[in-house]
Amino acid sequence: MSGNARENGMKVIGIDGMEDRVYVLLSVPSNWRGFLYRQSIPVPITQYAMPRLDLGHLYEATRTAKKVVVVDLGFLGDSLHLVPALWEIRDHYPQAELHVLSSPLGAEVIGLAPCVDRVWPVELAPEKRTWREQWRLVRALRRERFDMAFNLSGSDRTIIMTALTAARWRVAHAAGRKHFWNRWLIANWAPRQDTDLTVFEQRRRVLAECGFKLEPARFDLRVDEASIRWAATAVPPGAIHLSVNSANPLKEWPLEHHVALLKRLWDFRPELRVVVSAAAKPSEQERLQQLAGTVHDARLQALPERLTIRQLAGALRRCRLHIGPDSGVLHLAWALGVPTLSLFREQGAYRAWLPRGAANQVVSVPCTCVDHYEAPCEHLGRAECLARIQPAQVAEIVCEQLKT
Repeated sequence: MSGNARENGMKVIGIDGMEDRVYVLLSVPSNWRGFLYRQSIPVPITQYAMPRLDLGHLYEATRTAKKVVVVDLGFLGDSLHLVPALWEIRDHYPQAELHVLSSPLGAEVIGLAPCVDRVWPVELAPEKRTWREQWRLVRALRRERFDMAFNLSGSDRTIIMTALTAARWRVAHAAGRKHFWNRWLIANWAPRQDTDLTVFEQRRRVLAECGFKLEPARFDLRVDEASIRWAATAVPPGAIHLSVNSANPLKEWPLEHHVALLKRLWDFRPELRVVVSAAAKPSEQERLQQLAGTVHDARLQALPERLTIRQLAGALRRCRLHIGPDSGVLHLAWALGVPTLSLFREQGAYRAWLPRGAANQVVSVPCTCVDHYEAPCEHLGRAECLARIQPAQVAEIVCEQLKT
């Protein structure tokens, strides 16, 4: 193993015993960009530390587990698509404590799922995290002595974090990049699932590969009473929710199209109230203010800048409809059972993110761009494909949805 490590730019720097388990310490090369940049990785090498099981019987072999951890590190949309799998894990390990590692934003989302006992926020922003804090986190995780760890995303960072939990049994979804060290860190791997399946269903299918007997998918998100009371004062009855932003600007509909849409809707329904929200990021707040300034109508109401996820969920629950691009807010509305109208580029594995169900309408257009800095539309600052979706078309669909 040390020879293979040297060939791949890593060097074995020692052997260490941790909590009765034996690890090889690998020194990561300086150009490696994972979670433990320029740090040593403890890789378990004993059968006790990392048993490999027949995947189809993994649940049967681990059903007595007392502590289970799920490592995800996703943001708003990714974390929401994790929730149905968390309910399956809760149902199959009813006696176990269920822990989840997530980003700070994802931790807020997972907090809406009552099936989870503890959420561990993991700071991902380099400018906000310190090595001392990360070391404390790893030590705290190891003290939990997890029996079972699930990694349903398969990304590099989550693979390493899954290994660092020191869980006795570990399983991951082979959905990320293939590295020679993957099976050193996690012994049991579920095959990549069909990328046209909805993301939450892909994650549930990974559990089925492990021997779970799946029930119908559910989110069952719970909003606290304080957030519900706040939303009752902030959102007018019968309002619709509008989102003009996405984490990727190339998923956003042009702002002038939103203005034209609102004017057409008010032509048909003068009494319609619209609430709009945006994250605290300056770019998102700027688009929101541009929209409000251009429309300049009291029927458009901007929600406060720094909403918690619970408050946003409370606000969405009071709305008749959510309109917006492919974003975390769209997936939150859908998970809460709010009807949606979304605008998508037909690009990559976009089908996996489409809201499903009769109450959810999607307008999509073909797109030749890719999600990187050389995308053809990057220099324009907007997606030309989405600009081809006309406000009149969207307004017609909205009016039909409001009839139901």
